[in-house]
Amino acid sequence: MNTDKRGRRPCAAAVLMAAAMLAGLGAAHAATDDAPLYVEVADVARAPIGWVEFCASNPGECATIPSAPRDVVLTTKAFKDLVNVNRYVNESVKPMTDLEHWGTIEKWSYPDDGYGDCEDYVLLKRRLLIKAGWPREALLITVVRDRKDEGHAVLTVKTDHGEFILDNQAEAVLPWFETGYRFVKRQSQKDPNIWVSLGDPRPAPATVARQRR
Repeated sequence: MNTDKRGRRPCAAAVLMAAAMLAGLGAAHAATDDAPLYVEVADVARAPIGWVEFCASNPGECATIPSAPRDVVLTTKAFKDLVNVNRYVNESVKPMTDLEHWGTIEKWSYPDDGYGDCEDYVLLKRRLLIKAGWPREALLITVVRDRKDEGHAVLTVKTDHGEFILDNQAEAVLPWFETGYRFVKRQSQKDPNIWVSLGDPRPAPATVARQRR
């Protein structure tokens, strides 16, 4: 999966949106034709080969015990923390395809050398949030199709105010339905080694989040 990058700016609009939501000024979907706050989860799906090979190389990272689903209570501080983690990783990691980086088409790994593609950004964001005390069950690696119908990976954060997306191609942390992506599959909340398909029938909308160039 390819990735690109440009300079970052504080996501003030996203923070204001979250503050408005948390102040009870209306659900996030009020201005988006009543889009659902949560993606519909469907059947069990095949895990991406990148995740399977990542677990084979890092068994300790995937040796988890199935647990009950948990959603994050999205306070204003929690949302700002998401914005900060998203911005920090996006600014810290330089984009590089797996073919350039590793000489192979697909390899998921932590960008410890400062380079990576979309899955590597996601893995680092997930690790940082878990270390900060966020529940693993609410941090779901997700496969989507972007506006060019190309494969891409993002981090879904499940909250009591809907699902928000941390993305290396967008400046803001957005509700899932504002990304312009078609959601394909993601980790199960119960077990990160089980993947589930997502019932997202929407075509990519004409108006989407601003992308990095």
